[in-house]
Amino acid sequence: MPVWRAVAVPSQAAMDLADFQTQMRALYGDRDRGRGLARTFAWFTEECGELSRALFRGTPADREHEFADVLAWLASLADQAGVDLARAAQRYADGCPRCGSAPCACDRPGAG
Repeated sequence: MPVWRAVAVPSQAAMDLADFQTQMRALYGDRDRGRGLARTFAWFTEECGELSRALFRGTPADREHEFADVLAWLASLADQAGVDLARAAQRYADGCPRCGSAPCACDRPGAG
């Protein structure tokens, strides 16, 4: 099993997606792998519920906190599934993956 080290990023600096995934692996990777994909997914969905509450009843600080938690659990899931989130995000780098436009020019509601 590889040993990962935490990425030192000043608390006020932006963290890129690859560094974030590496940081989550260093902080929680062993524990989350021990929990397994199904149970980690259950925790992820719980965090999505907390984000839903924050979006509609929370403060801006609550929303920021819950978005961070959802992103952390998503990074853990991706890591366990062997998915590089930065690479996955490239799907949207050149515009809508369906129509290729930015902004999306798909003619269907919810398309993209």
